[in-house]
Amino acid sequence: MVIQTKPTPEPTWQAIIHLLRWHKPAGRLILMIPALWAIFLAAHSQTAGQWPDLPLIGVIILGSITTSAAGCVINDLWDRNIDPNVERTRDRPLAARALTVKTGIAVALVAMVCAAGLAFYLTPLSFWLSVAAVPVIVLYPLAKRVFPVPQLVLSIAWGFAVLISWTAVTTSLIAVTWVLWGAVVMWTMGFDTVYAMADREDDIKVGVNSSALFFGKWAAEAVLAFFIATAILLAKVGMTLDLTFWYWLGLGGAIALWGWQYWRLRIKQVPRSVFGQIFSQNVWIGFILLGGMIAGTR
Repeated sequence: MVIQTKPTPEPTWQAIIHLLRWHKPAGRLILMIPALWAIFLAAHSQTAGQWPDLPLIGVIILGSITTSAAGCVINDLWDRNIDPNVERTRDRPLAARALTVKTGIAVALVAMVCAAGLAFYLTPLSFWLSVAAVPVIVLYPLAKRVFPVPQLVLSIAWGFAVLISWTAVTTSLIAVTWVLWGAVVMWTMGFDTVYAMADREDDIKVGVNSSALFFGKWAAEAVLAFFIATAILLAKVGMTLDLTFWYWLGLGGAIALWGWQYWRLRIKQVPRSVFGQIFSQNVWIGFILLGGMIAGTR
């Protein structure tokens, strides 16, 4: 006779780590990358070859981690009754009722207070841009319910990483800042549409919107268009800031990888695991571009 035993609930501290998604670093890194793009390029825009101060780099890294954590918790609070019906999200702590709503709110507030404390280290313009980003972050989950392309709202939230980081270095926004912002918005639209492609059947079932559903059978082509737009805008950044060969080498590598990802999306009956792989690969693409930016400013 086999005795069935209930699985031991995970400790609260471990559930909180899962709530913050710290066990899945790809999503945290992919927000940090545009912020790092911005501070290195902003420093170079002021004085060719100049690097940002190390303490500022640390603040930007910690700020992106705490902001991403707050965004994850806020998203899960909104979606706690939807996530149980989606295969990819049904085990999230709030969806699985491993944590209470009160605990989720408390964790979100702590993360937001930490992010706000770090923002005080930045320039006044950076601080107020951080404040302006909060409603976008908070309302993104609502956009999935009322807006046909909610990934655009997420992409705009991602774009604040560029604006905040750039002004933390230069105290102002210039034309090339907005070009870089546009590149980040397009890149985010690309990789997050891929991410949404894994959930299409579940999203239809629960009645939420996504760019993957909006573009339908042309989703792969939409992803390609977003990546092409990203490459064009990054090329404009490189020409404007007179970046060197290493930047163009990194951009060339990124373009090749984006082309390969499109090819993978075009095959029939793409395995669900491929969408997650492509999302994670974009983290490495972001670091390739960051390495090219750093080397290309010297």
